[in-house]
Amino acid sequence: MKLAERREAEIEILCRKKQVTYRELAQEFGVSRETIRKDILDLMCSYPIETVRGRYGGGVKILPGFSIQPKTLNREQVAFLEGMRSRVTSDEMDVLSSILDQFTP
Repeated sequence: MKLAERREAEIEILCRKKQVTYRELAQEFGVSRETIRKDILDLMCSYPIETVRGRYGGGVKILPGFSIQPKTLNREQVAFLEGMRSRVTSDEMDVLSSILDQFTP
């Protein structure tokens, strides 16, 4: 697994579990706790992550309310956006098209 893939997976785990330890992440990815610590320090620059000190309650957590955007749209969402094409201005059409292009094959 490449560095970027691992870090993306770490964010997904944090969003799902809300709080984990360095040890849990290290075991999950088969790397050292030091590697995870470096990953988290880097991710903290872009995501609302904080570390929690403590022997029994410590770890890494993502702040409440944060979630990653979906990687795909469901059929209902795509149909809704397609239906919006007839209702938007030409400037808005560029934005709508960029969204559809990003999420549909």
